[in-house]
Amino acid sequence: MSQSDEPDKPEAEDATLAGQPDAHVPSLDELETAMLWAFEGQEITPDLRSRYAAHAHFVLTKNREINLTAITDAREVAAKHYLDSWRATRFLSLLGKNVLDLGSGAGYPGIPVAMAEPETRFTLLDSTQKRVFVIQEAIERFGLRNAKAVHARGEDHLTTHRYDIVLMRAVSSVRENVRTLRKVKHALKDLVMWKGPSWSREVRAGERETERLGFRLDTVFEYKLPGELGERAILVYRAPGGQGA
Repeated sequence: MSQSDEPDKPEAEDATLAGQPDAHVPSLDELETAMLWAFEGQEITPDLRSRYAAHAHFVLTKNREINLTAITDAREVAAKHYLDSWRATRFLSLLGKNVLDLGSGAGYPGIPVAMAEPETRFTLLDSTQKRVFVIQEAIERFGLRNAKAVHARGEDHLTTHRYDIVLMRAVSSVRENVRTLRKVKHALKDLVMWKGPSWSREVRAGERETERLGFRLDTVFEYKLPGELGERAILVYRAPGGQGA
């Protein structure tokens, strides 16, 4: 997957954790301005937009110490990490749900969605302990009482926990994601994946596997990011755990 096709997130457990000590960190004012640009015309409160800017500044500062994201331009951060994550709140019914962000990385989409949905319970899970420490620090710093960070492999965690919704953003292909969940497919009701413009090709490539494992494509939400930053789609698969199976 190319960076232009998918939102940025470390994709493999063995990816280097070395930070970028010389990386430019936009100021809080720059990030506030970028959020205004990214969310122009969207129904979002100024307070939430400001919280997104503050969290972005936190992540980009931490990025100097540990590899969290390759995206450091203020507008790209605002659109590709925050607007893109927040879109889920427009498309999904999240109120009162129990949600797992599987492979959360730097905390996307879990932190932005948790900030927007205080009545929804979130677990942000990653298999890299150093990134989980960053997520936990953000949860505490921003007072997110509806979120917690967990260090584990998703397939292990789901053997003992059940969720209404599992979010997977820039983790792997549709086929590989459902294969990862094959032994725990009854532990979730809906599987939600963020994809780039080639989403339909991925769906077709994974069709045999998804059908074999009992995952059914329910809804596709398509949208564009501002400033020619690309097309996106959120795919919602009904998992066996949500079909009474």
